[in-house]
Amino acid sequence: MATTISQINPHVSFHRCSSKKAKAAALSFLPILTWLPSYPVKQYLFSDVVSGLSTGVVQLPQGLAYAMLAAVPPVYGLYSSFYPVLLYTFFGTSRHISVGTFAVISLMIGSVAVREAPDSMFTILPANGSNMSAVLDVEARDARRVQVAVVLTTLVGIIQFVLGLLRFGFVAIYLTEPLVRGFTTAASVHVVISQLKYLLGVKTQRFSGPLSAIYSVKAVLYDITNTNVSTLILGLVCFVFLFVIKDLNERFKKKLPIPIPGEIIVVIVSTSVSYGMSLADDYHVDVVGKIPTGLLPPTAPEFSLLPSLVTDSFAVAIVGFSMGISLAKTFALKHSYSVDGNQELIALGLCNFISSFFQTFAITCSMSRSLVQESTGGKTQIAGLLGSLMVLLVVVAIGFVFQPLPQTALAAIIMVNLLGMFKQFRDIPTLWRNSKIELAIWLVAFVASVLLGLDYGLLAAIAFAILTVIYRTQSPESAILGHVPGTGLYCDVDEYEEVRLSEETNGIKIFHYNSSIYFANSDLYVNALKEKVTCHVIYGGSGILKHFY
Repeated sequence: MATTISQINPHVSFHRCSSKKAKAAALSFLPILTWLPSYPVKQYLFSDVVSGLSTGVVQLPQGLAYAMLAAVPPVYGLYSSFYPVLLYTFFGTSRHISVGTFAVISLMIGSVAVREAPDSMFTILPANGSNMSAVLDVEARDARRVQVAVVLTTLVGIIQFVLGLLRFGFVAIYLTEPLVRGFTTAASVHVVISQLKYLLGVKTQRFSGPLSAIYSVKAVLYDITNTNVSTLILGLVCFVFLFVIKDLNERFKKKLPIPIPGEIIVVIVSTSVSYGMSLADDYHVDVVGKIPTGLLPPTAPEFSLLPSLVTDSFAVAIVGFSMGISLAKTFALKHSYSVDGNQELIALGLCNFISSFFQTFAITCSMSRSLVQESTGGKTQIAGLLGSLMVLLVVVAIGFVFQPLPQTALAAIIMVNLLGMFKQFRDIPTLWRNSKIELAIWLVAFVASVLLGLDYGLLAAIAFAILTVIYRTQSPESAILGHVPGTGLYCDVDEYEEVRLSEETNGIKIFHYNSSIYFANSDLYVNALKEKVTCHVIYGGSGILKHFY
């Protein structure tokens, strides 16, 4: 008679694939299946349509503008505002965040692209004896930078996807709030500095790496006498207009049905003025230039670039996820639902990886667009999907209309959208009052990221944050606890006289140490014990405290 394993050991069990488990796995991997079948069309559709149109109106100019930060032609910002948003609708767990291009991530990508494909690599020197000046092959340079950005995005997607499968969603806890806020404030400084040359209309080199911010400011100041007055005036007008619109939207957000679309107004008006007055030809104002119509066919990334981009891809992947999950959790708490950090990693990974084959650069969620999507009544990611379809319409049909768009107008859009980031300087007095250690983390993240660049600055900030954890475990609070008469409570005898009298009468001392004991604080533990308790300390052979009397 045959004997089964379960008969030999009834406690042995096997994982069987059932339809219930398969359904749960499908719902976890494709969260859209949990809400789309029961989507309340009458209650949600109108709100999602209004929200989607409002978000798309913001997404379009930001896509064009943030492509400048990523050091790639503007049309690639439009690609990055379509494919990832479409994919996130199926794989994301947040109902309100707006994924797509974001200033900090775009700048990090741009720094890598400029480092790997500097202008000097594409400068054509004149023949011997020729009086001609060196010529920059812009098309070849841009093509190479697109390759770098695409490969970096592919790597970012792989890293995020793998971390999601390995359930590494908890890694965001190592990027503490002071670290992230200090880092993003520093990134905003880099972004503003990078846009000064477009606002002034001067031709300067783009720098990357340590001290790049200082070199960029120095280059702009050195060439400031060559400022294009027409470019500067147009840029300042756009800046002031957007600032006023932002202020009005903030002041009257409860009365306005939808925010005033300042960015799209600036894009339309400045493009019309540029075309009507021939600013590019007559006043030498730099414009966006050629925007190809239609989508590009999928192509494989240039994998020969992988070895030099691994470190950068980890930095972009972690920062992108940290931005996305923090904002997703904020909206989830406000609207009483939950988001899954691991699934968010998988969603962002798939968005970046799959989209990179269609020539996009890395994305995350945008704070400004997410606020628009949520405040205009968005209920689900149908709103994000509709916004991406608006971008698709521009790419496929009317992209050529924006070719006369002045770059200084895009610089103004970028700068005004980052003004909110600089309000994070208000963290300094608050942290000074609440926690000097967290203030130190904020300052180190800011200073290191400004001086060393965003990649090395982030690594330095994380290393410092880890050191503060060690410091905190080395300097915990210790106390002698006494019993509160008539209760089950034990409190510090130095703070409560009644507890101290009780502790003195019973002759028992309870020593409380607010940290785990390990090699870095064992000596400090013994010293604190000797200080609090008059006793002799006995050690075991390994040097570990055994008992005292």
